[in-house]
Amino acid sequence: MKIIIGLGNPGPQYAHNRHNAGFLCADFLQKEWGFAAFTPDKKMSASLSSGTIGKGKVLLVKPDTFMNASGTAVQTLINFYKLLPQDIIVIHDDLDIAPGTFKTTLSSRSAGHNGVQDIIGKLGTQDFFRIRLGIGHPAGDPGACISAHDFVLQNFSPEELTALQKLFPQVKEKILHRLDT
Repeated sequence: MKIIIGLGNPGPQYAHNRHNAGFLCADFLQKEWGFAAFTPDKKMSASLSSGTIGKGKVLLVKPDTFMNASGTAVQTLINFYKLLPQDIIVIHDDLDIAPGTFKTTLSSRSAGHNGVQDIIGKLGTQDFFRIRLGIGHPAGDPGACISAHDFVLQNFSPEELTALQKLFPQVKEKILHRLDT
């Protein structure tokens, strides 16, 4: 079994926030693969959707904790299914990557992403695969700076959302390649 975790914040008020790029990608994957609808599971502190790809079972996860406590759901799932951190793929937003692009990393530090840091802290390792979706840095007048915290909690502009959604088929292909290895 492999677990794909999209990071974000639960609740309709956060649905289109930049910090919810991982949730948006998980929703895309659920529809693309024809998996069951996401269902809340209080015991796992997450909403879950599962299906089969090839001969392997895949669990899509959207933690029901807030972003900064994402590790709680991830740790619970890994312990319950008796998996290793190498069996997970984490999808999240990244300020240091340009909008409309993404990067993959294996066994890297959190780079200041609190949700990823919580997962690393709870698992005691950074040895898992990540897909980092670019959301860019706060833009605008340098004299009127917006904090990174406020920026990630703002909604995507229509152009940003379109650019993000255009990445999802490429992300899906990266995941399928990763599942084959």
